[in-house]
Amino acid sequence: MPSRLDAVVVGSGPNGLAAAVELARNGADVLVVESAETIGGGTRTAELTLPGFHHDVCSAAHPLGILSPYLSGLPLVEHGLTWIQPPASVAHPLDRQPAVILRKSMAATAGSLTPDANAYRRLVAPFLRHPHELIAEVLGPGHLPRHPLLLARFGAPALLPATLLGRSWFRGERARALLAGCAAHSILPLGRPVSAAVGLLFLVTGHVETWPIAHGGSSSITSALAGYLRSLGGRIETGKAVHALADVPPSRILLFDTSPDQVASIAEPVLPGRYIRRLGRYRYGPGIFKVDWALDGPIPWTDSACLDAATVHVGGTLDEIASAESAVWRGQHPDRPFTIVVQPSLFDASRAPAGKHTGWAYCHVPAGSTLDRTEAIERQVERFAPGFRDRILARHVMNTVDLEQYNANYVGGAITGGVTDLGQLFTRPVARVDPYSTPNPDVFICSASTPPGGGVHGMCGYHAARSALRRLASGAV
Repeated sequence: MPSRLDAVVVGSGPNGLAAAVELARNGADVLVVESAETIGGGTRTAELTLPGFHHDVCSAAHPLGILSPYLSGLPLVEHGLTWIQPPASVAHPLDRQPAVILRKSMAATAGSLTPDANAYRRLVAPFLRHPHELIAEVLGPGHLPRHPLLLARFGAPALLPATLLGRSWFRGERARALLAGCAAHSILPLGRPVSAAVGLLFLVTGHVETWPIAHGGSSSITSALAGYLRSLGGRIETGKAVHALADVPPSRILLFDTSPDQVASIAEPVLPGRYIRRLGRYRYGPGIFKVDWALDGPIPWTDSACLDAATVHVGGTLDEIASAESAVWRGQHPDRPFTIVVQPSLFDASRAPAGKHTGWAYCHVPAGSTLDRTEAIERQVERFAPGFRDRILARHVMNTVDLEQYNANYVGGAITGGVTDLGQLFTRPVARVDPYSTPNPDVFICSASTPPGGGVHGMCGYHAARSALRRLASGAV
């Protein structure tokens, strides 16, 4: 190894590896260091319950992975990544009526949203004329848009609270519930501005590409990134904890795929005190409580159409979901939490032994919560899938403390890199013209705590790498 590398990336999640790949593609000599024994960050896969049952430890379905302007342009298929796309993106069961299904077909989706079929088309269809341009605009830092009219048209409804958009735009509960379930991925109270943004974006993605899972588990995503990085000459060291700058090999620049508090702790000697204090004011938001199940069969949804989707939003109506999400932000644990369920084994036989299945679910909880939410989650699933509990062979649970111990980026159990409300949407982790830079021109941040935020899309890493490459090109390091 040379005495001084061009770049060291601390952390091997999708953003860290995307940053390393972009640097290596441009000729930089790059090393990724990871404290765990395996790479992956939020995309690891493990036998959490019983032998032969392969569970995604964190992320499971990847609507922005397959549509990422960066990842989609990399030769990851050559390095083992295969996307599996179910017949539908999302199922949203409701009491005493058929489930709402988000399908790629606008006609099939809108046609099931009586009395709001035309309203749904008017809201979503305009963005399907140039969806990839819209996604590229949204998945980046604040900038002069290349498609200002398109972005302005999206921003008008996206800046609204999801509750206001749902109630003002739709008359019926079905369309409102579909929007609310997608919007709740934001982990914001649905009555707050900008909470509609994720909901609207996810509806659009479902009509562009069906939300996929990765064959063999989410670890396949970062394994493919790592394979491509190595083919470019980049290197990865695992089991290398970084607690201080002395733990990092010498390099011209340093990138952190970590939470802001870890940046502050590790790089404090080379960053101004004022900047360190600003990092300390970063808001992470609520956490999650997660359950994985080994199952004796598919989840027995009352509406079998739910089996067309790997992802199921369990929470009922817009009002129910909004109430539950608001309660979490008040520090409460709702009796009926909004729960995201994914069953990859329906479409990927490699996830479980023959005839068996895996299940994955989480609900939102107050940051730092240690309350066991297994009963509440399983009660919600049983509500729409009677007999579900009879199929459970084993379970594995993780509360917010477990999650943060597993991955220090999940501060208080928060999985999205921090709050994405108006106050922190474009100023993450602090307000700077270049949000990936720091006051030290040789130190950068490439984690989900930078724009555009959480999700397996690699865009935080890509944009940080572009910023770092400008520094390397200046010759000042």
